[in-house]
Amino acid sequence: GNALLRYVNLILEIRPRFAVIENVRGLLSAPMLHTPHSQRGEDWTPSAEERSGGALMYVLSLLRAGGYGVSFNLYNAANFGVPQSRERVIILCSRDGERIPNLMPTHSQDGDFDLPKWRTLRDAFEGLDPKAGDHTEFPENRLRFYRLLGPGQHWKHLPVELHREAMGKSLDSGGGKTGFLRRLDWDKPSCTLVTSPTMPATDICHPEEHRPLSVQEYARIQQFPDDWEFCGAIEDRYKQIGNAVP
Repeated sequence: GNALLRYVNLILEIRPRFAVIENVRGLLSAPMLHTPHSQRGEDWTPSAEERSGGALMYVLSLLRAGGYGVSFNLYNAANFGVPQSRERVIILCSRDGERIPNLMPTHSQDGDFDLPKWRTLRDAFEGLDPKAGDHTEFPENRLRFYRLLGPGQHWKHLPVELHREAMGKSLDSGGGKTGFLRRLDWDKPSCTLVTSPTMPATDICHPEEHRPLSVQEYARIQQFPDDWEFCGAIEDRYKQIGNAVP
């Protein structure tokens, strides 16, 4: 939150003609302030800043008070030719006070509206040597399950008798848990890239190789040119690319 407000303050200080703000979809529902449930009495009602979406409304009010026209929407990068399903809130700001029209998709999932279909992982990796590249490794206790999974599969595709062993206590948690032991599908966009492909709940495994995606594959998915150089330890490079805006 503080980073977002600092960025808004920089816009108002530098006053560029146009500015673009990108944030996670949770911004649409995040309150500006939060009162713990233990402090809410029977007659408690949320203030404007405590209502769902209060943080976004506060940011928009700052920009508009500074003379900027703003528009915002939730966009999926796959609808704009990126081989990655990545939903993010994008705020477009114009110093002349005029509202910028929402972006029009260039691709669609199934080729609807006479648009090209979503680009796939196969498209993204064209020409890359799957045996080359810099990557970390999965621990052996996860790798042995990956050897049983094919492209597009995850933990639910393991034999039922292995589910408890593979998932541990996470098996009893809610939700679909489809980020666990996840191999990408050649013929779909990548999942949303995160800052590390080896976190247990958000594994990102190559469709066929028994390893996480490489730094070079990360960069292809995020649309960086092949000659772009990333510096630092491999964990730092994953983080730089995963945090980027495609």
